[in-house]
Amino acid sequence: MKILLISITSILFLFFVGWLGLQVQPQPFAAYRAAQGDTKYIPLPEGLPKPVQRFYRAVYGDNIPVIKSAVITGRAVMRPVGPFYLPARFRFTHIAGQGYRHYIETTFFGLPIMQVNEAYVNEHARMELPFGTDEGEKLNQAANLGLWAETLWMPAVFLTDERVHWLPVDDHTAILKVPFEDTQDCFVVRFDPQTGLVSWFESMRYHDSNSSQKVLWLNQALRWEERDGKPFFAQGAANWMDDGKPWAIFNAEVIVTNVDVSEYILQKGL
Repeated sequence: MKILLISITSILFLFFVGWLGLQVQPQPFAAYRAAQGDTKYIPLPEGLPKPVQRFYRAVYGDNIPVIKSAVITGRAVMRPVGPFYLPARFRFTHIAGQGYRHYIETTFFGLPIMQVNEAYVNEHARMELPFGTDEGEKLNQAANLGLWAETLWMPAVFLTDERVHWLPVDDHTAILKVPFEDTQDCFVVRFDPQTGLVSWFESMRYHDSNSSQKVLWLNQALRWEERDGKPFFAQGAANWMDDGKPWAIFNAEVIVTNVDVSEYILQKGL
């Protein structure tokens, strides 16, 4: 009996240590250092669907910045495998509307335990995880939708990229058509009736290159906060309908735009 009690106590202690390690947030990555270029502006286009026009007036006013690149740095919790959320920190690098590079570190007691290098460049996606690498046409489709979903951090691109089109649905919903190779893909975009800000981005997406069919992919804007006097998309969750709960919740802490990332986007790591 004494040995059994010791064993149970040891197991409970290990569970407690494991739980404690997952509560420690990592230090954020150092801010991306690069000279920020000048930003040009265009007038808010006319003829936008009603909820889209309301959204852009809230976020930018009458002048829309032309954003060519962005580096988003922040922290997250995510479930790479299994039911448990791991603390993480991330750096997402975008050439607006063209491609991205993701670098993610999951942590335990604030220390890195897993690195993810993922890129979508020149219409080719590649995901490198500690337990395998994935690439292929279905992953390209998934990555392209990821590219455009993350563009909500710089939503001006949805107006300044001439390949992108908004279509009306109703007072609180619109369709966003985005390019994918020689065709198009689309999102159903839902806007909060009270604030007018985006609340959901919905699309049909492959999980990975081995997926047999597309699954409804739901991106929820959990929190908008005021930065420089304007609403900013601060926290979002990514959900798969066949999973039932977010696989990741991202908190964008620092974003710099119109910086030269032509070489940085081709690298790995931080």
